[in-house]
Amino acid sequence: MAKKILISDPTLRDGNHAVRHQLSRDSFIAYCQAAEAAGVPIVEVGHGNGLGASSLLVGECSLSDEDILSTARQHLQRSLLGIHVIPGFCTIRKDLSRAVELGVDLFRIAAHCTEADITDRHIAYAREAGKQAWGVLMMSHMASPAVLLEEAKKMESYGAEAIVIMDSAGAYFPADVHERISTLVQGLNIPVGFHGHNNLGMAIINSVTAVEAGASIIDGTIRGFGAGAGNTQLEVLVAVFERLGFETGIDLYKILDAADVAEKTFNPVAPSISPLSIVSGLAGVFSGFAKPVARAAADYQVDARDIFFGLGKRNAVAGQESLIIEVARELAAAKG
Repeated sequence: MAKKILISDPTLRDGNHAVRHQLSRDSFIAYCQAAEAAGVPIVEVGHGNGLGASSLLVGECSLSDEDILSTARQHLQRSLLGIHVIPGFCTIRKDLSRAVELGVDLFRIAAHCTEADITDRHIAYAREAGKQAWGVLMMSHMASPAVLLEEAKKMESYGAEAIVIMDSAGAYFPADVHERISTLVQGLNIPVGFHGHNNLGMAIINSVTAVEAGASIIDGTIRGFGAGAGNTQLEVLVAVFERLGFETGIDLYKILDAADVAEKTFNPVAPSISPLSIVSGLAGVFSGFAKPVARAAADYQVDARDIFFGLGKRNAVAGQESLIIEVARELAAAKG
């Protein structure tokens, strides 16, 4: 019997990074319809950094959370509606409760890979509301397999029904993925998933490796739309899994049609592996920093690559955008 893989599609969330969180209502409608027609099981929507994140610091979204959720809910009947939730950006009383009211099916509660403790109340709230809740460990390359398992077990104890690790910086090679996924699969009693980025061109093979190591949930975005160099390219992933004999339940021709819809609707240029994206992956820094790093490099007349490596030495993570300016200023001062 073919192994079944549950595909979660954050095109309308992670893909928002690729257009500075400016996806239009028409884009949300067009892609929800195309993804549902293709049989995509889970469609994740929102600001690139998740529910409640729209701000001057990380970028203002063209639509409110309520607009996004109500629009997506209206155009998803069979596909589950998912959201990305980072405690700190997202409050329970204001944001999470409204998302429940608007009909969100799946709450992916995320934290930095060593800070699972902050997710307990959000996971509990979603579960008590009768919704699905998964735990997500971001920037997972910054923790050892043993530490990831320890943090994942916390999320499991809070009520998480699955754990997804994110290669947020696109820093992994297959051996890294296999070691971490197999450790989690062996140590947890809930499904394990993987979310890849393509900074070093490894997103597809890393996703295949994750499945071979026991993962049963894989993230992918259409045309690879996502932060930095983009995510695991969904239509390629579906084709590869079909070739390998894994079952996704997604119609290949219709997901290829969805890729055409997305390219025409979102942006004429899909994410690609730029020189700066490569450095981001090597430095182990969040892919979404690419644009602000480039701006800071121009403003302070320093090399953007040096900024990325400086951020890597500081173990910078999403939400610490102020460090970009700090590193740029230090580099400029060092030049005299």
